[in-house]
Amino acid sequence: MWTVVYIASGKIEAENIQRLLAGEGLLVKLREIALLEADSNYSVEVLVPELEVDEAMEIINLIPEGR
Repeated sequence: MWTVVYIASGKIEAENIQRLLAGEGLLVKLREIALLEADSNYSVEVLVPELEVDEAMEIINLIPEGR
């Protein structure tokens, strides 16, 4: 089962997280979250297999804020 480990504020941020996690050997999927307003920015969920959640969270927690 895939589990959400991060919600990015856009596609670029999500792809950066995806590259980081994949570079550490984790499987990663992205899923856009649809918003009601068409002109709004959308969020993107970053998902990993349930067995990799702890490792993914450790990696994500090492990312400096503002990145």
